[in-house]
Amino acid sequence: MSQTASTLLLRNLHDVFGEIDPVRRRAAIDEIFHENAVLHEPNGAYRGRNEIDRIAGVIKATHPDFKYQPLSLPEEIGDGCRFRWVSGTPGKPPAYAGTDFIIVRDGNIAVVYLYFDELP
Repeated sequence: MSQTASTLLLRNLHDVFGEIDPVRRRAAIDEIFHENAVLHEPNGAYRGRNEIDRIAGVIKATHPDFKYQPLSLPEEIGDGCRFRWVSGTPGKPPAYAGTDFIIVRDGNIAVVYLYFDELP
C-alpha cells in the first residue's frame, strides 16, 4: 500500500519517535523507511533501519511521557514534505519544538532532516 509523503511524515513522528514500545516502533520503521534511509539531526547522521531504530529508542527513553503535537499541516512539494511540531508532557507547556523534512523514494522515507526550533 502506497502512503503519501504527509502520511509517512506523521507516522515517523508518532509511530517511530513517539512510540515507547520497541516492537511496534521497529515494525513501523520496517514499514515506512527505505532500507538505506538516513536520518540527519543536529548531533549526527544515522544510516539504515537499525541505526534509526536505535536512535529513536534512545531519544524516546529520555522523555517517555512526551507527546508530539502538530503546529501545522504537512506541506508536500514533489518528493519532499515538511512538518512543524512541539513536544512535551501532556497538559504542560511544550518542552521543545522542531521541524521534520523528509524525502520519499519508492513510497518510503529515504531521508529525514530533523531541525530543532525555538518554541512558539
